[in-house]
Amino acid sequence: MVEASNRPASRLRVERADHEVNDRDQPEGTNRYALLLALGAIVLWGTLAPLGVSLQHLPPFLLTGLGLVVGSVIGLPLSGWKLSTWKVPAPTLALGVYGLFGFHFLLFIALRHAPPVQANLVNYLWPLGIVLMAPLFLPGLKLRTLHVVAALVGFAGAALAILGGRDVQGGFAWGYIPALCSAFVWASYSLLSRRAPPFPNAAIGLFGLVSGLLSLLCHALLESPADLSLKDWGLVVALGLGPLGGAFYLWDAALKRGDPRQIGILSFLTPLLSTLALLWVRAEMPSPSIVAAAVMIVGAAVMGSRARAN
Repeated sequence: MVEASNRPASRLRVERADHEVNDRDQPEGTNRYALLLALGAIVLWGTLAPLGVSLQHLPPFLLTGLGLVVGSVIGLPLSGWKLSTWKVPAPTLALGVYGLFGFHFLLFIALRHAPPVQANLVNYLWPLGIVLMAPLFLPGLKLRTLHVVAALVGFAGAALAILGGRDVQGGFAWGYIPALCSAFVWASYSLLSRRAPPFPNAAIGLFGLVSGLLSLLCHALLESPADLSLKDWGLVVALGLGPLGGAFYLWDAALKRGDPRQIGILSFLTPLLSTLALLWVRAEMPSPSIVAAAVMIVGAAVMGSRARAN
């Protein structure tokens, strides 16, 4: 009887421990594995730019909707082909759609109403947001000076990778507001997913499916119809399996295992890898600003990884 009465309290403590991140309870090997998972997601997101350039003739909501729907299929083998594992509470589903659909919707609005380079830079505040907002969303985490310095250096490197050698249009555009909101959405989704009731990694497929259908609805309401060639469909599949699919599963797995502050700092590699991928596709050499950005971002990642936990 004593054992039975203690079980609910014990179970509550276990669940609370899963969501209140305390780095002292996480083995170093587990956190390194999480960083590798996050790096996998970041590498896949780095392919988004060259794929997007190859498919730039397609409307953005159509492209995103198709990519997310294709990416949702990855959840089937992860669930052992049992759709029942996709079942999650309504608030958890709302959180997933908030992250995947809300981020892309706001970003597309920003790109339509603000200079794309600056809007993209504002959007890339999300890694900085993950680092700085971690203590607000996750009990038990504190920011060390090294975390903040590394985050700022990483953002400066990301800004250099995006702006280096490009003409910058001056003036304020209202599109910067949805760009900032998109950054907040992805940062807050990434942190809140740690506090949601535990859900299987395969449930990301449901998030992607619903978000993809909403994106296709936006396409039907806001964009002109488009015809896809066989080559287009092949690139859409690559988009769905990579940056708009596989990356989200890896990201979810990384956040459930690792320190979000270190993952946030590592995420500044995304615009750098994206830029390098574009240069490779165009057979161009990196400029001195790109090399400097790489040094800053890698340095920030190393600095963040050495910051004391808690």
